[in-house]
Amino acid sequence: MTSSSPTDQEPQPYITCFMNKKVLVFHPTSVRDEEVEALVHKIRRACLRGEAVNMTEMLMSVLINIVSPCVFSNKSEDGCSKYGPLAKSLTTTFTGFYVGDFFPCLRWVDVVTGQIPRMKQLFAEFDEFLNGVAREHGAGADEKDLFYVIMQLRKDGTYEMDLTPDNVKATLLDIFVGGNDTSATTTKWVMAELLNNASSMKKVQEEVRNVVGDKPKIDMEDINKMEYLKCVIKEALRLHQPDVFVIRRTSASVKLGGYDVPSDTTIWINAWAINRDPKWWEKPDEFIPERFQKNSIDFQGQDFHYIPFGFGRWGCPGMSFAVTLVEYVIANLLYWFDWKLPASEHLDMTELYGITVAKKIPLHVLPISRSSY
Repeated sequence: MTSSSPTDQEPQPYITCFMNKKVLVFHPTSVRDEEVEALVHKIRRACLRGEAVNMTEMLMSVLINIVSPCVFSNKSEDGCSKYGPLAKSLTTTFTGFYVGDFFPCLRWVDVVTGQIPRMKQLFAEFDEFLNGVAREHGAGADEKDLFYVIMQLRKDGTYEMDLTPDNVKATLLDIFVGGNDTSATTTKWVMAELLNNASSMKKVQEEVRNVVGDKPKIDMEDINKMEYLKCVIKEALRLHQPDVFVIRRTSASVKLGGYDVPSDTTIWINAWAINRDPKWWEKPDEFIPERFQKNSIDFQGQDFHYIPFGFGRWGCPGMSFAVTLVEYVIANLLYWFDWKLPASEHLDMTELYGITVAKKIPLHVLPISRSSY
C-alpha cells in the first residue's frame, strides 16, 4: 500500500506492471491463516486473564510475519520473521525528525545527533540481510517470492532498464516496509474507528457473524459477502489514508488551475485534503461507512476524489494483496471477539506523521471472547 515517486533511475514502472498481474500468486494463504490463527489464540489467552492487549504491537508483528514470506520466503524456526526487528528499526528511524529535511544547510546537525549514522548502520544491516537472502536463493531454493521474480527479470533482461543490485534492493525495501507498515496502520485505524463508533461496530460485527455462522474458520468466500465490512474499510482509508501525498512528475508542460507547470516537475497531490473535501463528501470529518453503500466508488483510482492507493501506472501494485489481508484480519477480530476500551482508557485519535499517518497513541483494548457468554 505504497505510492512511490518515479525517477529516471527506478525500475518500479516495469516491476509494477508485472506485480499488478501476479501479486495474488504471492499471497501465502497458509501463512496468513496460520498467523491470524496464532493471533486469535494469543488474544484468547489475554481474555482468560482479563487483560487488555496492545493491538498496535500485535498487528505489526502479525503483518510482518505474513508479508515477509511474500518478499523473501524468509521465516525463522520460532515462527517470527528474521526481518522483523530490522523492519521495525527501519520504520522507527524513517519516521524520525531530521533537521536537514527542513533546513538543508543544517544537515550536519543530524550527523551530530546520530540520526544519519543510525540510518547508515540500518542500511548496512539491510544490505547484509539481502545478500544472505540472495545466497539462499542462489543455492537452489525453489521459492517463487518477489525476490525470486525480480532477480529473474534481472537475469533474463526482460526489460530495457538495467536492474542494478542497488535498484533491486531499493525496490525490495520499498515493497516490504511500505507493504507491512501501511497495512498494519490501516488495520489499526479500522479498529480505532469502530471502537469510536458503537453503531458501526455493532452493524459490521452482526454482518460478519451472520455470514460466517457457526463455521470454525472464515474463508475468502465469506468475506466476499461482507458488503458492510468493505464499506468500513473504505471509510477508514478515506479518513486515514496511510500516505498523505501521492507524488508524481509531469511528463510535459501543462496549465493547471491557472498555473503554468513545466515538464519534469515533481507534483505533491494532497490526498488527505481530497479525501476530506466537502465538495465531494458530506460531513467529511465523520466516520460514515454507509456513504460507500450502493455506489461504484472503489480503490482502482478512477474516482479522483478517492485515491487511497494512488492512480494510473504508478498506483500501488500491492492493492489487491493489502485489501485482502486487511479484510481477513479485521473479519477474524470481529468474529471471535467483542471489544471495549479499558475502564481507565480514553481513545485518543491523534495522528502521527511519518512514513505513514499512524495512530500516535498505541491502541490498547480489552477483548471479550465469544465463548465467554
